[in-house]
Amino acid sequence: MSGTVPSAFSDAQKADIRRFCGYPAYGAGAAGFNSWRFFQAYGTLEYRLNNLAPAEMAVVLQYVSTLAALEAAIPPTSDNLDTESATAWTHNANELRDRMALFDNWRRRLCGFLGLPPGPALGQPGVSLVV
Repeated sequence: MSGTVPSAFSDAQKADIRRFCGYPAYGAGAAGFNSWRFFQAYGTLEYRLNNLAPAEMAVVLQYVSTLAALEAAIPPTSDNLDTESATAWTHNANELRDRMALFDNWRRRLCGFLGLPPGPALGQPGVSLVV
């Protein structure tokens, strides 16, 4: 990543990092007792967001840039849901699944770089809960 690295993440960058890591919204501040704020992994994430070295921030910002591009590529796949093939073009029936898997893989890589488990919204690959 080229350019100057900021000395702190903006609130918008922190929101994106939390979201990409699968963690819930932080809210307006640390006041009050909301249980999700007291999970160890979430506390680790918040600590890291506020205490990374500039070189580490640059790596995280590169992840955020990559993830934003991957995320933006997912919704347009709905444009081809009604077409199986056209002339020489054949639709990849697994495009949405493949793009989601690639996106989630990069999200997990960001979590790994930050040294924390994927958040509840990211879940574990291949694991489903039946209640």
